[in-house]
Amino acid sequence: MTTWPAPAEPAPAAPGANPEAPGKPGTAAEPAAPAKPGHRPAPASGRPEDRSETHKTHKTHKTTKTTKTTKTSGTPKASKAPKGHDVSSHQKRVDWPAARAKGARFVYVKATESTTYRNPYFTRQYSGARAAGLLRGAYHFARPDRSSGAKQAAYFLRHGGDWRADGWTLPPALDIEYNPYDARHKCYGVGKARMVRWIRSFSDEVKRETGRRPVIYTTTQWWKACTGDSRAFSRNHALWIARHGTSRPGKLPGGWRYWTIWQYDAKGRLPGDQNLFNGSLSRLRIFARGR
Repeated sequence: MTTWPAPAEPAPAAPGANPEAPGKPGTAAEPAAPAKPGHRPAPASGRPEDRSETHKTHKTHKTTKTTKTTKTSGTPKASKAPKGHDVSSHQKRVDWPAARAKGARFVYVKATESTTYRNPYFTRQYSGARAAGLLRGAYHFARPDRSSGAKQAAYFLRHGGDWRADGWTLPPALDIEYNPYDARHKCYGVGKARMVRWIRSFSDEVKRETGRRPVIYTTTQWWKACTGDSRAFSRNHALWIARHGTSRPGKLPGGWRYWTIWQYDAKGRLPGDQNLFNGSLSRLRIFARGR
């Protein structure tokens, strides 16, 4: 996942009522911590897909805002929400028992990007997390400029993104954020209406194959800039919001009333990016099972 400057808008009050309506994962429990957008650094092979793995490294870009965000971000205050993290090939060989001992209860692992890149450490990371007792899920880094959403979803599902109702597998996740390859085309040269269609195509393929809608990982700024703040997904897609350097995740995009996962920092006690689930551990397990 990549890093972009934290939104300028002030963080709003904590999410309101506890949305435990059917089909809505997570709860609007106490707000947690700051978040960030994401991608994970990979091997320095020179391939474009590997460069995108420096998303996470993107967080350390030498911009004033990013530097300030990294220095001022911290663990959310007094949060009892389940802690998690996300990793990619950048983290390589993760000590999963140590991560669990430090409080990790769930993790997302990068599986694929576009239709040409697979995380070479995915299988070891994914199975290692499960063996250590963590709920785990896979995520795909979107490249809307490369191929259709349906094609990328199919590739993702063939290479680790599938879902099973076993109580340990989190729903597949779509990581869609600023273009790490071309700063001039942060929306990948794709118009807003086309971007919405691309995300819908990806989601429909995941739903057709797994029975679950994907979690959408994004930032409020990107969603507004690149989808026109589309409200087409808030009703039936869990939101994984990225925002770092704040005490709360702030204003949510596209009609979402609450967040399910919050990525609040690029580094911390756990390997990779730091996350919180918006609910109890029992709700996290319900979210994994899909009911």
